[in-house]
Amino acid sequence: MDEKITTVLDAYHELIREEHAKPREAPVGEQDRRLRAVGPSTGQLINIIARSLKAPIILELGTSFGYSGIWLAEAARASGGRLITMELHDYKSAFAREMAEKAGLADYIDFMVGDAVQMIEDLKTGVDFVLVDLWKDLYLPCLKALRPKLNDGAILVADNISPGREDVRDYVAAIRIMPDMKSLPLPVGQGLEISRYKAA
Repeated sequence: MDEKITTVLDAYHELIREEHAKPREAPVGEQDRRLRAVGPSTGQLINIIARSLKAPIILELGTSFGYSGIWLAEAARASGGRLITMELHDYKSAFAREMAEKAGLADYIDFMVGDAVQMIEDLKTGVDFVLVDLWKDLYLPCLKALRPKLNDGAILVADNISPGREDVRDYVAAIRIMPDMKSLPLPVGQGLEISRYKAA
């Protein structure tokens, strides 16, 4: 990675450290303004996987403040691909765009703002890699919307899939019984579910 990207990642890591120093429970109305990032280990892993694909269309569900998008956009640039990143809140998307511009990666990213399920349904292209990291009650609806958009061999990485988490149980159960999916948990970061789609 070049110096622009490492400088931006270092800035994010400082923000993450500041976030971890705050009380875990956010005040009412402030929960969505907290920086909830995948962390360096998960960032490196998704970068490695996405980089291994040839000219992939990468879809990020949950731009948030843009940390994971830097890892994914670097992979898109390196592999001749493109990142589409979706976020409900325009202020988060704007922050992420600004950081991507500082990293020299904004030209490889399409920033979309709105309802994730609707935006997935409106996609005009198939996707090769997906990071699922948004509100947990949207994991399963997004999976259902995604399935017709997946290219053969597409890889899905869902974050925050730790053992015993009730709020992602439906997603995990659904993806593990899909006959065209191979899926397994991975104890990286906050827990991942990595799945690969094989068209019938």
